[in-house]
Amino acid sequence: MSVSDLFEPLTLAHGPAMRNRFMLAPLTNQQSEHDGSASPFDQEWIRQLARSDYALIQTCAATVEAGGIAFERQLGVHSDAHLPGLTEMATSIRRGGGLSAVQLHHAGHRARPELGGLPAPASDSTVPGVKALTTEEVERIRDSFVAAAVRAERAGFDGVAVHGAFGWILSEFMSPLLNDRTDKYGGSTENRARLTIEVIEGIRRACGPEFQIGWRLSVERYGLRLEELRDITAEVLDRELIDYLDLALWDSAQLVQEGALRGQSMLGIFTGLPRKSVRVGTAGKIMSAQRAGQLLDEGCDFVLIGRAGILQRDFPRQVKANPRYDSAQLPVTAQYLRTGGLSERFINYVSGWPSFVY
Repeated sequence: MSVSDLFEPLTLAHGPAMRNRFMLAPLTNQQSEHDGSASPFDQEWIRQLARSDYALIQTCAATVEAGGIAFERQLGVHSDAHLPGLTEMATSIRRGGGLSAVQLHHAGHRARPELGGLPAPASDSTVPGVKALTTEEVERIRDSFVAAAVRAERAGFDGVAVHGAFGWILSEFMSPLLNDRTDKYGGSTENRARLTIEVIEGIRRACGPEFQIGWRLSVERYGLRLEELRDITAEVLDRELIDYLDLALWDSAQLVQEGALRGQSMLGIFTGLPRKSVRVGTAGKIMSAQRAGQLLDEGCDFVLIGRAGILQRDFPRQVKANPRYDSAQLPVTAQYLRTGGLSERFINYVSGWPSFVY
């Protein structure tokens, strides 16, 4: 395939097609109001993206419960009070011609008390002094994910993306290291995956027939087992529970470093699974037009743009204009980001990333 193939439409099982193969990754940016309401900085960020020719734009991680907060100034979707700001965001994206999704997030055991968070571990031993969630509390959180999806639909979003990565609650429950439960949400691989599956199934039942569901999955760290995640993903794809799978890899080119699958392409383990109608894409150091195009050859249906989209808001347009486009060399200055239109709140956040801002 060539870079031009990135601009071919992509149908999804539910709702409208993606107009091309570029999806904006869900980017934490800490620029919302302290109560989770979308700020003017959020709205300007979304307006910039909406003009940039992405096929689908995901919001940053949005809390499904107030107690599930992980970041200061984190966007919220846990209250009807958030609807006006969310509606404005969805409207901006639609006016720009793209599809939209709210990323649904709960921090689980990593919720931050200093921000009003209530750590919600799967196991008694994870957070000193904090008991594991009861079965009823797990079910309440499951229902909060579903309620948040309904709220996103009311706000006008085309869908939601379920955050199952990076050790947050759904990822935590998948991990045998972090989940030693003996109820229906612990023990076997099937039981540890149950919370994720019930969230997705609950959203599908509660929302309209055209509503789109994505699932963000990471396969590293936090005691996760690659072979188990491969098998769980195979089931999700076979049952067509989602519209698209978002593989949150640290590097889309990385190889498995240990275990029975050592030496294999991490991406290839998942793109090689039968996917039926489900679309599969990846994030992970996609900084150039050439790398984005290569990933279609490596089995991806679409690519997720993260850091490259922070550096250059209209990355898809840049690629279309120049098939050899490459992102600015990192690190960049704060003034470079400021000139590009990034808010001071966003700049302050990414300034804490290794080798991004100097």
